[in-house]
Amino acid sequence: MPKILRLNTMSIVTNPNPARENSVSFQCPILTPTNYNTWSIKMEAIMDAHGLWDAIEPPTGAVVDEKKSKQARAFIFQSIPDEVLLQAAKKKTAKEVWDSLKSRYVGAERVQKARLHILKSEFEGLQMKDGESIDEYAGKLSGMVSKYNSDGAKLDDEELVRKLFDTVPERFINLVASIEQSSDVETMPFEEAIAHLKAYEDRVRLRQSHQAAENSLLFSKSEPQTSSKGHGKSRQFSNQKSGGRGKADQVVGMVFGDVAAVGVIVVDMLEAKIKETDRKTRTRGILSVSIATNSGTMPRNAKSLKIKEMRQI
Repeated sequence: MPKILRLNTMSIVTNPNPARENSVSFQCPILTPTNYNTWSIKMEAIMDAHGLWDAIEPPTGAVVDEKKSKQARAFIFQSIPDEVLLQAAKKKTAKEVWDSLKSRYVGAERVQKARLHILKSEFEGLQMKDGESIDEYAGKLSGMVSKYNSDGAKLDDEELVRKLFDTVPERFINLVASIEQSSDVETMPFEEAIAHLKAYEDRVRLRQSHQAAENSLLFSKSEPQTSSKGHGKSRQFSNQKSGGRGKADQVVGMVFGDVAAVGVIVVDMLEAKIKETDRKTRTRGILSVSIATNSGTMPRNAKSLKIKEMRQI
């Protein structure tokens, strides 16, 4: 009988939904001439999450795993531009690549010390302005922290809190003294110090806004009363003026009546009344003398004499 060869075929079954491990993919940032500080922080966090940061900064006495070093080197190459990659490719380990980039963008140790000295002078010269808010000034202090970190230095919370309390304007001095007496400034976080000052600033601003609203309301209420008082004074003044004119007209009317009724005796009374009136009243008095003379109640010689005397007054 012929032999029949039977081939045992193995079927490979693949699970369309294999169990996946919990893995998170990170996107490496691209290095630019101006973002080295943020780039280095992000790259350190990504490599540390993958367990590769030991290849850049190994623990004391530990031997760097060659596989981790290669993986870290590959991560760095993915995040640098081509013109920088051509120079970094000459480095064989991840630590050499990292140090070369740091020297290129941060500078050598001597340059770094000079920059750190400039930063210390800038930090010491910071002073909060009168029109500046707590948030704005705290933002400046936080910016100094990132600058220190980029140069390999560090600003502790105690230094930041002391700087904040020592450089605020006079309006915060009572609050600062109260905080220093009731709290431990040496262990106080910088964010807590900012929160204390900001709460006080918000309370003062709210009270000032309420006071301004009350002042404007009082001013709007007092304005109509002031205007009515002004109109009253003007009416009173006009009445006084009109009253003066009425008195003068009254005197002139009395003069005309006296001259028409009496004769020579009226002339003596007329002189006294003319002295109390103005120049126009004097002229009217002279005309009244002429009327009295024409009516025949005064002698002609006396008439001319009195008129001359009145014109001399």
